[in-house]
Amino acid sequence: MPSLRLFISDSYDPWFNLAVEDCIFRQMSPDQRVLFLWRNDNTIVIGRAQNPWKECNTRRMAEDGIKLARRSSGGGAVFHDLGNTCFTFMAGKPEYDKTVSTQIILNALKTLGIDATASGRNDLVVVTEGGERKVSGSAYRETKDRGFHHGTLLINANLGRLVDYLNPDPKKLQAKGIASVRSRVANLVELIPGIDHEQICRAIEQSYFDYYDERAQAEIISPLALPDLPGFSEQFARQSSWEWNFGQAPAFNHQMDTRFQWGGVEVHLDVLRGSIERSQVFTDSLNPTPLETLAERLPGVAYRPEAVDALCQTLIADFPDSQAELVELRRWLVEELM
Repeated sequence: MPSLRLFISDSYDPWFNLAVEDCIFRQMSPDQRVLFLWRNDNTIVIGRAQNPWKECNTRRMAEDGIKLARRSSGGGAVFHDLGNTCFTFMAGKPEYDKTVSTQIILNALKTLGIDATASGRNDLVVVTEGGERKVSGSAYRETKDRGFHHGTLLINANLGRLVDYLNPDPKKLQAKGIASVRSRVANLVELIPGIDHEQICRAIEQSYFDYYDERAQAEIISPLALPDLPGFSEQFARQSSWEWNFGQAPAFNHQMDTRFQWGGVEVHLDVLRGSIERSQVFTDSLNPTPLETLAERLPGVAYRPEAVDALCQTLIADFPDSQAELVELRRWLVEELM
């Protein structure tokens, strides 16, 4: 069995790629070293302990068809498009050493004429005319007998979209999740015009082979032919589920208020693991009974626009005399939760 393995994904689906990464990591022989190269498109990837509603503009993501993917490592939220190259280095312990994988990336960049250095928590930076800029961020995961280091390289990412989706709506969220560290970033194409994903991958592969003085045949991973990884289908289902990507969010509160012609409404929600645990509704409406009933029924409902929409529909059916007011309330609540 070769001590080096090289996997390359031809999928741009973050749920597929993260499921592949997890399966390889769990099933690899601890005496092997693995490099996995991949890309995601139209995706926000958040850290294992982050709150997507706090980190992301979830409404705009839904409107624009941007996927949310929760990874198994820590760190902050990042936007991925095809201008990002993703890498994962895996190794068994005690050989696992993230400074080695960082050096392999730095060596690869140097062969392309890019003088980058490691900086801060997990970043690679370059010096530009405008000062120091981040071109790569990383996160890590370790178990008892192995570890991995994964990260991205900004090649030609649409940095405007990054700002769009990582600026959350001004919801009144008070979350226990870990807020991302915002960094000043740059694309490598600003330093080396015309540089692309294929060039970066070839440089990383060569640097990887040179470091260990060994070569490996690339193993192509494709959704058209599911990888020979036991448990992959189950892991993909978990990785793509709402329960994992949203439901794993830390506990938080959402407070919202508005005023209709028929009265003001203030809603307080306590959310735990993506489900409404406690609710309070305050109003000066002349007929508060439907809203009091809403407060009684909200606990146990998923913190999802469609779930709250369905609950409001039953409320409208149960209080036909308040239909006009409840239709307005339903529309507002659904918009607030997007």
